[in-house]
Amino acid sequence: MAGPGWGPPRLDGFILTERLGSGTYATVYKAYAKKDTREVVAIKCVSKKSLNKASVENLLTEIEILKGIRHRHIVQLKDFQEVTCLASSIPAGFCLRRWLGSSCSTSALQFLHERNISHLDLKPQNILLSSLEKPHLKLADFGFAQHMSPWDEKHVLRGSPLYMAPEMVCQRQYDARVDLWSVGVILYEALFGQPPFASRSFSELEEKIRSNRVIELPLRPALSQDCRDLLQRLLERDPSRRISFQDFFAHPWVDLEHMPSGESLAQATALVVQAVKKDQEGDAAAALSLYCKALDFFVPALHYEVDTQRKEAIKAKVGQYVSRAEELKAIVSSSNRALLRQGTSARDLLREMARDKPRLLAALEVASAAVAKEDEAGGEQDALALYQHGLGELLLLLAGEAPSPYTPKPLAALPSPRALPLSAAEPPGRRRELLHTEVQNLMARAEYLKEQVKMRESHWEAETLDKEGLSESVRSSCTLQ
Repeated sequence: MAGPGWGPPRLDGFILTERLGSGTYATVYKAYAKKDTREVVAIKCVSKKSLNKASVENLLTEIEILKGIRHRHIVQLKDFQEVTCLASSIPAGFCLRRWLGSSCSTSALQFLHERNISHLDLKPQNILLSSLEKPHLKLADFGFAQHMSPWDEKHVLRGSPLYMAPEMVCQRQYDARVDLWSVGVILYEALFGQPPFASRSFSELEEKIRSNRVIELPLRPALSQDCRDLLQRLLERDPSRRISFQDFFAHPWVDLEHMPSGESLAQATALVVQAVKKDQEGDAAAALSLYCKALDFFVPALHYEVDTQRKEAIKAKVGQYVSRAEELKAIVSSSNRALLRQGTSARDLLREMARDKPRLLAALEVASAAVAKEDEAGGEQDALALYQHGLGELLLLLAGEAPSPYTPKPLAALPSPRALPLSAAEPPGRRRELLHTEVQNLMARAEYLKEQVKMRESHWEAETLDKEGLSESVRSSCTLQ
């Protein structure tokens, strides 16, 4: 093998060019296949003289794993030669630093997890992109990967200290959940510019890793509720309390549902058909919601499509749907303003009738605060939390249940007011009728706001549409005041 000061080594079937990177045991080169296709690949050249027994085992495991897997977002092993070099279909690009393709990387992890494979060295340098213009992500470097069931435990340190889970460093006993910790560190670094245990020395790093202090998230930049929840659950020091793989793959912020795939266009089309039907029936709110949900699938469909003519045809259709969504937005916004004024009048009357009910009065004040917060710029998350609090109290009052400490609940988990027993603490009468109506109105407002927040937080879709020249119109259509 060539030494550090020499040029690229020679390898049958490939032309090696510049060096892409190097580590303790290997150097990676950009190369071209000598076949007619001139395919661009990455060649990982391993110096056999520098390998100890454990390193040889790692290399053999890496080859075994890569030979047996094929996934759009995982590097593909193209060839292996005894010299010893691995040729992989890595795009000639750069490591992930500022671009976070959560759905793509999570899809690759899900693929590995289903096959009981742990990467054990997840870090930005091992997540590769083809380019900024048309980014395609691939998970690379399986030098530390192992076949591990979720209940398997290992004792050998693997990976990079900055991204290594505390249980691996402190106890040297760990399982597949260490990959989830590494994902959390990568996400933290992408959001805040440095990993949570950034240190000036290894001793300082080790001290931070061994500490029992909870990792606190910086206040800036502001994070969505879903993003903050995921990050905190990934960066749980105790692996038994860390988010599970199943919950991670199903987490709303990860949003695997809208990952670009061959089914994206069919899903978008099915939603558009429903939207058109609701539009023809005169249900503007339902039609607008369905159009916006369809756009959530059209974005990955555009990203997935490679045929230029088909992509232009999709973009033309999307433009039509955006125009109709704009018209529906004006109709729905006008209707919502009228309902809000009507709801305010009823709420004021109910407040007057609740002067002898301090708990009811307090719950109504929370509801009013939610409505006010909804009108503030950037106040959507606070408004949703207030809606949940106020609705929880009002529903308990209707049902006649004892008050309990406030714990935020998903809106879907709250019971429908129609399902509450009539033999509730609030007796039949005008006040109960107004309270019942108020609960219905608040639930409708909260669900509506929740849907709009979810659309607004679809930053990946917005970034993709920026490249397609459609982002401003789509964002305008799918964000209601």
